[in-house]
Amino acid sequence: MSTYAIGDVQGCFKELQKLLDKINFDETNDRLWFVGDLVNRGPDSLEVLNFVIKLGKSAITVLGNHDLHLLALAEEITPPKKKDTLTSILTSADKQELITWIRQQVLMHYDNDLNFTMIHAGLPPQWNIEQAMELAEEFEQVLNSENYLSFLEVMYGNEPNVWDENLTGNDRLRFIVNCFTRMRYLDDENEINFSEKGAPGSQGEHLTPWFMVDGRKSRHDKIIFGHWSTVHLGTIQDFRPYNVYPIDTGCLWGGELTALRLEDDKLFSVPAI
Repeated sequence: MSTYAIGDVQGCFKELQKLLDKINFDETNDRLWFVGDLVNRGPDSLEVLNFVIKLGKSAITVLGNHDLHLLALAEEITPPKKKDTLTSILTSADKQELITWIRQQVLMHYDNDLNFTMIHAGLPPQWNIEQAMELAEEFEQVLNSENYLSFLEVMYGNEPNVWDENLTGNDRLRFIVNCFTRMRYLDDENEINFSEKGAPGSQGEHLTPWFMVDGRKSRHDKIIFGHWSTVHLGTIQDFRPYNVYPIDTGCLWGGELTALRLEDDKLFSVPAI
């Protein structure tokens, strides 16, 4: 039995199938971890979503920003963006079942036996893994409650951009969601910068990738994440000192789709079609 973490698929169904062929995925014995953003921008979001759902307990998925965007679109809370490719899901006869399944997914997954944590984007330096799990569960409870639509209506926004234990209500939930699904850089005051998206080294002055911030409480935990296609394993930079495993290799942008085998840290990739 092997466990493979897979980077942002974003509707790239053909590449996903080629990757699973390459690793000889056995649904009865192996397990797949999806790092979020199963859908959007790519050509086959509906096919990807249906496939992952049919995997049942063989797959674990955390939510990414595009997955949450789909929820807001489905509830007509936000208009579609120019590059969205979610029409096939929104017009599907199974739309409601698909949306319900997405609502049941988590922001964070931790496996004690494998000693790995999986998120989509990042963690602020003030959170350890235990606290991050508790905060993720706060949002997950809302996502599956009667207050679901109320939060989706105020989900979009960049404030607050720094953690405060005294945050409450929608401000607290929005900060939690933005960390797990959008975070890349922090400034010297540990405030999230949402505008900078380039690779480390290209950022503006006084900005630091979230995983390189001094004193990060999750520094000693092995964290898999996606979201940031210009930061990934296999590049020149060595991420081992930071205990992070970035695996979004930009399939959507003409790069590759990558799987990380957790038992031995071996990487497998297929090129974008």
